[in-house]
Amino acid sequence: MNTEPKILERAQSWLNSSLDAEIKAEVEKLIKGDNDELTDAFYRDLEFGTGGLRGIMGVGTNRMNKVTVAMATQGLANYIRKAFVGISGLKVAIAYDSRNQSAYFAKIAAEVLSANGIYVYLSEELRPTPWLSFAVRELKCHSGIVITASHNPKEYNGYKVYWNDGGQLVAPHDTNVIAEVQKIKGFEEVNFNAKLDLIEKIGKKIDNLYLAKVAALSLAPEIIEKNSDLKIVYTPLHGTGITLVPKALALYGFKNIITESEQSIPDGDFPTLKSPNPEEPSALQMAIAKAEAVGADLVMATDPDADRVGIAVRNLEGKFILLNGNQTAAILISYLLKSWSDKGKLTGKEFIVKTIVTSELLRSIANAYKVACPDVLTGFKYIAEIIRENEGKMTFIGGGEESYGYLVGDFVRDKDAIIACCLIAEAAANAREQGKTMYELLLDIYMEFGLYYETLHSVTKKGKSGAEEIQEMMKQYRANPPKQLGGSRVLTIMDYGTSVETSKESGITRPITLPKSNVLQFITQDGSIVTVRPSGTEPKIKFYFGVKSPLHSRSGYDAAEHRLKQKVQKIIRSMGLE
Repeated sequence: MNTEPKILERAQSWLNSSLDAEIKAEVEKLIKGDNDELTDAFYRDLEFGTGGLRGIMGVGTNRMNKVTVAMATQGLANYIRKAFVGISGLKVAIAYDSRNQSAYFAKIAAEVLSANGIYVYLSEELRPTPWLSFAVRELKCHSGIVITASHNPKEYNGYKVYWNDGGQLVAPHDTNVIAEVQKIKGFEEVNFNAKLDLIEKIGKKIDNLYLAKVAALSLAPEIIEKNSDLKIVYTPLHGTGITLVPKALALYGFKNIITESEQSIPDGDFPTLKSPNPEEPSALQMAIAKAEAVGADLVMATDPDADRVGIAVRNLEGKFILLNGNQTAAILISYLLKSWSDKGKLTGKEFIVKTIVTSELLRSIANAYKVACPDVLTGFKYIAEIIRENEGKMTFIGGGEESYGYLVGDFVRDKDAIIACCLIAEAAANAREQGKTMYELLLDIYMEFGLYYETLHSVTKKGKSGAEEIQEMMKQYRANPPKQLGGSRVLTIMDYGTSVETSKESGITRPITLPKSNVLQFITQDGSIVTVRPSGTEPKIKFYFGVKSPLHSRSGYDAAEHRLKQKVQKIIRSMGLE
């Protein structure tokens, strides 16, 4: 074996500790086995990033396990006590999804917090991520944790931290929590003397309060009543959505909800799926087959922690097609703003929010209704932050990001697939009332505002060498930015890492006011936008492409989209990504 001494030393320290015999046996197996696997498990500490932890489950400092979860929780407990010094009755809410070990990790976190004198509200069974955000606010907690790896493959799990506004950690709490977690150097520094009287199970009471708020968001109950037979096929993809989505749709008045039965069973192995990600076409295959069989109008699928939703609608030929996150966001935002306008609710003090990689179509729609549309960095925590900053000054209507996450209303401060499912279904009922399908509604939006086409290209680079390669790619893009993309000159470079916008023609620079982030954006002469960013949750570097053209008729959509796809392919080739 040719293992680096430092890595072997880190593994050996686990064998010399007071850890469980079962954990030690797994470490010994790694030491005697595959060198690469041992290296990847111990070459670094699993990074506690601005959103928390996410990684492959297993033993090792670079894995999700009892040790890393306990150490992270001890660091969080230390920071909570510092941030709320002198305040008694500190409280934290915890929820977990259907992934393997999620309930176990939630229990570990609850016990460590209680050992540190912090009262814990622990969900009695699996619950969606947005439910946790709501619970933090409703129970006036100081922080929250949800155990989930969202849409990652089954080998992964994660640990997301929320602050007292119900949003994920933002500055200064994100870096402060990270600093406290990094101070915990070993398992022995964790307080494991759980105080079980400080742990309270929560469930149905919070469900009912949450569902009542969701139902109150409805903008057209009279239209739903007339179209209550709208046939909806829903799949929770073996995740938490099954606990609340069907109930919420029924509260809205939809009476024809068909769940995909095999995928309605929570299961961390995701046995019927290649990937539990509603962005992947394969994830909706079973639901679409069910929808074809029963003659449904709409298909919706939520990811394991039910914060994102993918949908399928019938095209002009009556066949189901998948909509991407930008298309669904456009339909949802268009429906919300038109409904608010029709009801005379727009006062000039309303806003929507999108991320820098989400379609500019949302801004075009917002401009038409004279509604503000600020951009934020990728990550829904930044949408939550801007909602908080505008409390008492402006009204948040809704927001979204291209990765299938949407929020309506402000009683939750994270993307919420339960709310999104209800209002997407309501938009479908509204379209039906007008004699349109959801697809025709989308085409009409394109005809009014232009055909915006966006796509994502990801390059996966696994392990230690992959992480280094991704950083080198970002370094090279900064040092040698492309002069042209797909034959169109690059006019503007937005470097969110240095907070500088540069005009390539004039050389003039302007500051970018958003927080610093390792993201680059190239804007070309013909209006194409290419964004490059390393993923914060997966071993990938992501390339986002956005192009646009006019659309003059519904029948011209396919040809126009084809031309835009070719344009993107030309850009991809010019970047050497094929």
